[in-house]
Amino acid sequence: MKKAKAQLNTIAALVFLLALKTFSAHAQISNDITHEDALKIILEAKKDAEETDVLVNIAVVDAGANLKAFIRMDASFLGSIDVAIKKAKTARYFNIDTGKLGELTQPGGIIYNIEHSNGGLVTFPGGIPIKNKEGKIIGAIGVSGGTIEQDRAIAIAGAKAIID
Repeated sequence: MKKAKAQLNTIAALVFLLALKTFSAHAQISNDITHEDALKIILEAKKDAEETDVLVNIAVVDAGANLKAFIRMDASFLGSIDVAIKKAKTARYFNIDTGKLGELTQPGGIIYNIEHSNGGLVTFPGGIPIKNKEGKIIGAIGVSGGTIEQDRAIAIAGAKAIID
């Protein structure tokens, strides 16, 4: 009986490993951004920044708020690297435009001081959730280096790149 159980466990382990090997190339979940789309978004945002003569850092995070793509334009502010990444993460953590979130974080706001959570959030414009053609959020973009209005406009241009 023990021998039959051990053989069954071995067979189950082999089947599991075979299934893992077979499906590992297709582990991407349907609500996550692909690297192709992340690069398309980054390049569209960079193009928009160049057209408006703004030097920025641009970050794209995936559905899990992990950095997926990043570009630092030549001569952009070093301090904006972290801000761009945090804007993208903040937009994904709460699935909201960081500028809109910022309105809720002002003194007396319903989530005042939330920017001190999650290792530091950025609650001013420049972070936008990224949606696919079906309207599902698959990641977020963060832009930093221009004015908050410029950052937001560049982020929107990037986010729209995969749905236009």
